[in-house]
Amino acid sequence: MTERLDAQMSFLTEACRLKSITRGTTLCDGSRYENSGEHSWHIALYALTLAEHAPDDVDIHRVISMLLLHDLVEIDAGDAPVFGDHDPTEIAAKEQAAADRIFGLLPLDQATRFRALWDEFEANATPDAQFAKSLDRFQPPNQNLASGGGSWVTYRATYERFESRVGSKIARGAPTLWAWLKPRAVDWFKTNR
Repeated sequence: MTERLDAQMSFLTEACRLKSITRGTTLCDGSRYENSGEHSWHIALYALTLAEHAPDDVDIHRVISMLLLHDLVEIDAGDAPVFGDHDPTEIAAKEQAAADRIFGLLPLDQATRFRALWDEFEANATPDAQFAKSLDRFQPPNQNLASGGGSWVTYRATYERFESRVGSKIARGAPTLWAWLKPRAVDWFKTNR
């Protein structure tokens, strides 16, 4: 029992480092950039709050688990802002290595289960993963709208770039949420670009 708890505490202590990873999105009030720990908590809360808008075959508890785990790899790989310029192949390799290391801190049964959830989220092929990925893309634009543009201003995003990198992913797993967000984003880009 002590060995198992030691491993779990090692993982949880390592996970605390996620709070030191600065993201490209500001808080809703625009006062500062959020960290990845805050982002993971916030989108898990989005899932809990917006569960009624998920497709019928989505297990919201699995979605919340994915969202709590999905960005842990940023401890090693850093944040790759959606509008930033980076090599997706290089980022994917860094994230895979980070997943091996970080989930490997856990007892084998938990490491296997958590890694499987992370892999499912990354593959974005199941209804649970698609809804989770949609929420991961849905939260930042809402913070941008609340903060007067946020990362859209920082990265000089256009509506077309927003729709291709963000909107299409939201629409795939959460069409109701995209239908709600799209006119608000269109209005913002029309007014501010």
